Amino acid sequence: MTINCNGNLINLSTPKIMGILNVTPDSFYDGGKFKDEHGILKHVEKMLTEGATFIDVGAYSSRPGAPFVSETLELKRILPVVEVIMKRFPKTLLSIDTFRGVVARACVERGAAIVNDISAGLKDEALLPTVAELKVPYIMMHMRGNSKTMQKQTVYDDLLNDILFFFSERLATAKALGIKDVIIDPGFGFAKTLAQNYTLLNKLDHFKIIDHPVLVGLSRKSMIYKLLEKTPEQALNGTTALHMLALHKGAKILRVHDVKEAMECVKLQEQLDA
Repeated sequence: MTINCNGNLINLSTPKIMGILNVTPDSFYDGGKFKDEHGILKHVEKMLTEGATFIDVGAYSSRPGAPFVSETLELKRILPVVEVIMKRFPKTLLSIDTFRGVVARACVERGAAIVNDISAGLKDEALLPTVAELKVPYIMMHMRGNSKTMQKQTVYDDLLNDILFFFSERLATAKALGIKDVIIDPGFGFAKTLAQNYTLLNKLDHFKIIDHPVLVGLSRKSMIYKLLEKTPEQALNGTTALHMLALHKGAKILRVHDVKEAMECVKLQEQLDA
C-alpha cells in the first residue's frame, strides 16, 4: 500500500506519523503557539527529527464553533509558512489542511505534497478537480455540516454503515475525476457524540473493506479529555492509549501533536505484529 508524494513512493505497510502544525490563532490545543518563522521552523524540525513522515499545515481552525475565515486570510496565513518550510526543509512532505481548491493549488505550486480536506470535496466544488489536476494524494474526511452546526448533526440510521456509504460515494466521485491516491479519515469529533467516537474507533477495522489507507486524527481531542475530566494539555496519556488501539485496528497514518510518543506506539505495534 503506497502513495506517491512528489515522486516519492511512501509505503504505508508500516504506519506513518503526520505531525500537526496549526498556524491559526484559535486551534483547540495549540492555537497561537507558532506565530513567527523561528517558532515554526523549530517545531517542524522537532517533528521531523522525532520521526514524522508528513507535516500537516492548517490555517483555518475546524474546531466546533470556529469562526469563518476568508479565502484571502487563509492564503495570507498559510502561504508564507509553506514557503519558509520548503525553503528550509525542501524534502518535507507537506500536507495542506484545506477544503478550498484555490488554497490547495497555491500550496502545491509552492511544494506541498498532499491535500487534506475535512469536507471530502463537499465545501468547494473546485477542490476535487484541482486535486485531480495536481495529481497529489488526497485525504478525505467524514463530517456533516460545518464547525458551527456539526455537533447538532449526530443522528445516524447506522453509524458505521452510514459513514461507509458516505466514503463509497465520495471515493467514486474522486475516482471518476482520476484521483488515484486517496486516504480516508473517519473524522473523530466531527458530527459525532463522545459515545459515537468510541464506537467508531472500536470498529475501525471494518474500514478495511474500502481498501484505502485510513488516517486517524484524535490527538488530544475532547473525546479523550472530556471523558477523563482533564484539559487538552493533560490528554497526552489518553491520546497514546487510543493511538495503540487505532494501530491495532488498522490505522496507517496517525495525525498527531506529539510525534515522539506516537512513533513509540508504532514501534510497539510493529513488535506485537512481528
